[in-house]
Amino acid sequence: MKIVSNRKLLGTLALTAAIPAAFLGAPVVAQSSLAMLDSLERGGWELRFRDGTPPRRICLRSGRELIQIRHSETGCNRFVVEDGSNEVTVQYTCPGNGYGRTNIRKESAGLVQIDSQGIVDGRPFQFSAEARRTGACR
Repeated sequence: MKIVSNRKLLGTLALTAAIPAAFLGAPVVAQSSLAMLDSLERGGWELRFRDGTPPRRICLRSGRELIQIRHSETGCNRFVVEDGSNEVTVQYTCPGNGYGRTNIRKESAGLVQIDSQGIVDGRPFQFSAEARRTGACR
């Protein structure tokens, strides 16, 4: 009887260890980071700043162009703070030229609201803007 009990115990222990291992070791299908930006329509967009700054036109290829409106250089490090289906927040640092934090809220594939703040060229910035698709890139 003791041998049967040990076998049952070993079988139970093996099963107990195997179940979590199966879930932890199973491959996970990863969702693309910042997928909301990928869902925006490509093409020409116009940014209208709420403070009265003249509108700015940009060509949207990936949606990520909206993250660093005031930092146009490449090589900035980004950290995704929020990655939702209709809203993203990204914090970024541009070595030697400051940093920023941008929140983008999607209203439709052709309309987003942007709030951004940070430091560029040693000076603080803050803006709120609406970005709307206007057609093809020019």
